Amino acid sequence: MRKLAYLLTISAGSILISCESRTYEEISDNTPITLPVKYITDVKPIMDNNCNACHSATSFKPLATYDQVKNNIDGILDRIQRSDNDPGKMPKGGSLSTTQINIFIKWKADGLAEN
Repeated sequence: MRKLAYLLTISAGSILISCESRTYEEISDNTPITLPVKYITDVKPIMDNNCNACHSATSFKPLATYDQVKNNIDGILDRIQRSDNDPGKMPKGGSLSTTQINIFIKWKADGLAEN
């Protein structure tokens, strides 16, 4: 009986020690964006690293310039926010982080500034 009580105590202690007490906001990458978002400094690097391999200047749907991205922001927001199992989800074969998606959302809310 003592061995069982000992094992239960050790097991309960291990479980309590391994549990995280941090909130979702503390561990997620959903960091609030407080500064104004601009195309050149914030949006373009995301486009260059995640979108322009398929959406280059010579592609069927170019998104390589400020005007092209600005004029297609609603479609971009729709595609990057779709669920992972949606065939129209962009970028193909991956997903932007929540922070990257929030940069696009805030860029639109901030008025789509270039510089």
